[in-house]
Amino acid sequence: MATETSPDGTPARATHRGSSPGFVLGLLCFVYVLNFLDRQLISILAKPIQDELAITDSQLGKITGLYFALFYCFIAIPVGWLADRTNRVKVLSVACALWSLATAACGMAGNYVQLVFARMAVGVGEAGGVPPSYAIISDYFARERRGTAMAIFNLGPPLGSALGVAFGAYLAATYDWRVPFYVIGAIGVVTAIVVYWTIAEPPRGQFDAPRAMREGQIGQAGFVETVQSFFANPLLLLAALASGAANFITYGISNFATLFLMREKGMELGQVAVWYALVVGIGMSAGIFTSGRLIDKFGGRSRSAYAMIPAASLLLALPFFLGFVWSERWEIALLFLIVPMFLNYFFLSATVTFVQDEVRPDQRVISGALLLLVMNFIGLGLGPTYVGSVSDYFRPTQGAHALQTAFLALVPMYVIAAALYFALARLINRSHPEGSKS
Repeated sequence: MATETSPDGTPARATHRGSSPGFVLGLLCFVYVLNFLDRQLISILAKPIQDELAITDSQLGKITGLYFALFYCFIAIPVGWLADRTNRVKVLSVACALWSLATAACGMAGNYVQLVFARMAVGVGEAGGVPPSYAIISDYFARERRGTAMAIFNLGPPLGSALGVAFGAYLAATYDWRVPFYVIGAIGVVTAIVVYWTIAEPPRGQFDAPRAMREGQIGQAGFVETVQSFFANPLLLLAALASGAANFITYGISNFATLFLMREKGMELGQVAVWYALVVGIGMSAGIFTSGRLIDKFGGRSRSAYAMIPAASLLLALPFFLGFVWSERWEIALLFLIVPMFLNYFFLSATVTFVQDEVRPDQRVISGALLLLVMNFIGLGLGPTYVGSVSDYFRPTQGAHALQTAFLALVPMYVIAAALYFALARLINRSHPEGSKS
């Protein structure tokens, strides 16, 4: 048994070896890897799927974006409410099993309609993945360590994307595009069982207890109360909108990057499995981890750092994104892409940590779900849909370069997202004139 202490030095709880914070964080990160890997497989294998099922760029954008997001975003709200009032670990394990089975079903699809329904089922399951994990991590790590913990957890998307590209593209090139769905679905079911039996449900608000008790925050928040307080808080609402604009960019790029590199830059699936996987894995992972460290370093000095860091990173990424789009050879394009992969995701850990710190301990799961609702409906739901639709619109005039034009249409969103984060920084400074964490 090991005893943890809360920030005021009092014992927080005794934990079993299997429930040590490091183990829990590592396992939750792996679950997030699977969550994102399952989510990205269709985008990674877009070309062979398009070739066999005869679907257009617009249809691809909807199935990887809008159709998935409709279920993923809105079902996350009742799931978040349930997790806030029950056992968050059990909710997470059941959700992991569900989305993994649905992923395997995607590999069985014989036409576009069947693929749509299987994809929607993946969204239903994944709705119960991330919000409970945010809250579990917040109750395993003290506030001064949460930024780094969230950054490590948020390595799930880059690692999931990189493994999806490498593993999925390799299996598809060696066997068939359906095989990766079966294999990864089976791994997910096994992982769900491991989560259920090895992670202990932590006490809610254990590291926030002294402050929360003084402010009367320990209790069981009502669903309507939590939703109203979230959207009535201008800080939380603006943070959600800003992250949605940033996510519009990241999903718009990632859901079409493999297809873009193969169709317009001449890459083969085997090359994608190696070189694009390295760019995604190294660039995104380094960016998310670095942003977490920067948040822990500067967030304690000024809460506006939660917004200034993402704003600056997006503006710095823009010229390199243009270089990626305009490069004629895939080798040069990937060199340019490393920088946006590094900088585009700075917003993620910053926004999640800010929201988790801003709300009461008994509102964390549903507040995380509400953040994801706005973030992913705008980003995941509209980003890929927008890129696919623009590509099909310009195909009669641009031909093979229509997807390049669609990527250029993302440029204004970089400016919009940065402007929203700058506005959030000003609002934080007005709301927290002392400039430090409360």
